[in-house]
Amino acid sequence: MKSKIFLYLFIFTALFVLFQFMNAKKAKESYDAKIENLQERLKEQDSLKTVVIDSLVDINLDLTYFSLESNEDAASYFEEMGYDANKLALTISDKIISENKAGADNPIIPFVGMEGNMAINKVRLLNHRWIIADFTDGVYWGELFITYEVRKDGIIDFEVEKSFLYPRN
Repeated sequence: MKSKIFLYLFIFTALFVLFQFMNAKKAKESYDAKIENLQERLKEQDSLKTVVIDSLVDINLDLTYFSLESNEDAASYFEEMGYDANKLALTISDKIISENKAGADNPIIPFVGMEGNMAINKVRLLNHRWIIADFTDGVYWGELFITYEVRKDGIIDFEVEKSFLYPRN
C-alpha cells in the first residue's frame, strides 16, 4: 500500500512538473514573440526618426543658406576688415532695432504708422551687404530690403533699397 501511494505521488509529481514545464515553455515563447515584435517596432521608429532628422537637417540647411552665419565668403570679408562676423551681425541687428523708439516711427521704415508706430520686429543679415527686415505698426506690416556697408572707421551706413506694405485683409 505504501508503495502504491509513492507510485501515485511520483506520477502526480511527474505530471505536475510536466505541466509546469509546458506552461513555462509557452510563456517564454509568448514573451520572445512580444520582444521580437517590440524590437521590430523600435527599428521602424529609429529608421523613421533618422528620416525625420535628415529631412529637418536639409530644411535647416535650406533656411540658413542665405544668412551671414552660413556664408563663409561674407564672414571672411568681415574678418579681413578685423571684425568678428557673429559679433558684428549682432551689432548691426541691434543698431537697426534700436531705432525703434516709443512714440515715434522707426526712421529706417519709409512708411508712416497708421494704427501706431512703425517698428522693426525681425532682422536677418543675408550676407556682408544685404539685410531683410520685417516691420509693423500692430495692424499693417511689411518688409524691407536694406543694403549696408561697414566702413573702415566702424560706422555702419544703411540704405533702404526696396520696401513694401502688405495690403490689409
